[in-house]
Amino acid sequence: MNFSTLLFFILSLGVGAGIGAAAYYFFSGRYRGRSNTVKESSVLLERIEKVFKVVMAEGYFTEIYNYQHDKNFWNLINDKKKALVIAKAKVLVGYDFGKMRFHVEEGNRRMIIDFFPEPEILSMDTDYKFYDIEQGWLNRFQSDDYTSILNEAKQAMNEKALESDLPRIATNQVQLMMFQLAATMNWKIDLQLPESNKRKLDEYATYRPTDAGVNSLDVDD
Repeated sequence: MNFSTLLFFILSLGVGAGIGAAAYYFFSGRYRGRSNTVKESSVLLERIEKVFKVVMAEGYFTEIYNYQHDKNFWNLINDKKKALVIAKAKVLVGYDFGKMRFHVEEGNRRMIIDFFPEPEILSMDTDYKFYDIEQGWLNRFQSDDYTSILNEAKQAMNEKALESDLPRIATNQVQLMMFQLAATMNWKIDLQLPESNKRKLDEYATYRPTDAGVNSLDVDD
């Protein structure tokens, strides 16, 4: 093979490689161009409200929620679907001072509270995960089912939070804060509440002991 033949062979390889690379990038670029992701977001501010809400206690909860639904078809087929939901929540309990009613006696430097609101859940940050989802051939999960399950799990979490010691902790905290703040400014706070309101406040201000009981278990040897 002489020099001119070798040179022609090398040039042919270079031109072929260049054409192949150009064809690859052209067709691969066209193929990638077919996959297009469009993301749009619209955030609308509906309204702004002035509030006077103060968080006094926070709690962390874990809930295991079992869901099962049986559906009978013509008394012949019993089809069921079920799911296990594990929910974690951060619950903030406090007071909406906008609901408090009071008046002041400037000369005596005294604030008289006529109505004291109950502690309430101000915020609940939840995280839900579904496990062990099973469904039949005819009785299957729909999008509304998942929404209903999450709503029921959130309602159960809300009830458990109100039954816990969080409301009592919040009540003790808010009274301590108010009386200490008034004392620093040489003011006095006088609770002149209706009897029903006073009983409710006393109930929240008193801790209840938590009783733990174990039911008897039958164990086979």
